[in-house]
Amino acid sequence: MQIDAYAAKAAKQSLEKFAYQPDNLGPWDIEVAITHCGICHSDIHLIDNDWQNSRYPLVPGHEIVGAVTQLGANVAHLQKGDRVGIGWQRSSCMSCEWCLKGEENMCLQNEATCNGHFGGFAKSIRADGRFAFKIPDNLASENAAPLLCGGATVYSPLRLYDVKPSMRVGAIGIGGLGHLAVQFARAFGCEVTAFSSSPDKEAEAKSFGAHHFVVGSDKGAFERGARSLDFIISTVYADLDWGEYLKLLRPDGKLCFVGAAPGPLTTSLFPLLFSRLSICGSVIGGRPAIAEMLEFAARHNIVAKTEAVPMDQVNSAIARVRQGKARYRMVLVN
Repeated sequence: MQIDAYAAKAAKQSLEKFAYQPDNLGPWDIEVAITHCGICHSDIHLIDNDWQNSRYPLVPGHEIVGAVTQLGANVAHLQKGDRVGIGWQRSSCMSCEWCLKGEENMCLQNEATCNGHFGGFAKSIRADGRFAFKIPDNLASENAAPLLCGGATVYSPLRLYDVKPSMRVGAIGIGGLGHLAVQFARAFGCEVTAFSSSPDKEAEAKSFGAHHFVVGSDKGAFERGARSLDFIISTVYADLDWGEYLKLLRPDGKLCFVGAAPGPLTTSLFPLLFSRLSICGSVIGGRPAIAEMLEFAARHNIVAKTEAVPMDQVNSAIARVRQGKARYRMVLVN
């Protein structure tokens, strides 16, 4: 058999039709007929080789939802026809200390779904079934697809860094990640402040659950908000004045990066010393965290706001992401 897909043949190129022969189905593997695949900003980084590790031809896509069509001999938790999701990670060693703790994303042998392997901008995919997650019935596939990466990316640090309902949380950037971060933080019971460079996003930010909205250029708002937040999650890919955001934190507060700002990050150490502040980061999540995130999202009606387009319009959809025009996640549909 062959799998039909769309691939970049070199850095920064438009995607072209591409077909490949998949590896034989291993004992832990499954094959999934893809119905939906979100476009994450990480896909753009891979297409452009921004991280200097892309391998071509490159089939992007790691926010995948579809139906199981084949099962390896060892796969017992899934059946043919199950609706499943596959995110950024497709495998790990399953035996190191991190894998045994359910933090497979920290495994040194972890493998990405769409770099070194062919991803979800395709008709189907084969991957380790242990990294496929059943999608709760009340989550529509179009809205669930971005949760597999975007949702996991913003949910995991809220759990990892012990964010509590009593806390005040800030979310920097109301885009593909940020609009989900606001929803999760609100569902956690937190008081949420949304930060954006776009004043016209205030109404939508509040519709996602933000109690307050601050434009990033409003110095007065930053002065009034000094020492008011316990946790700030940054979802943006831009360099900002991080020292100003540190001033917003209460003692023991944390500034957490999940968006890969180009950096380097520079700030005075005095706020960290005298207010016991922390600067930290997080990337996706282990299998237990992703499964928990999907159930939590289903229970609290947390969904990605999406624009769905046919798979054969992939290049125009990518262009909308590049131009910052997506509101808020582009999803390709077979």
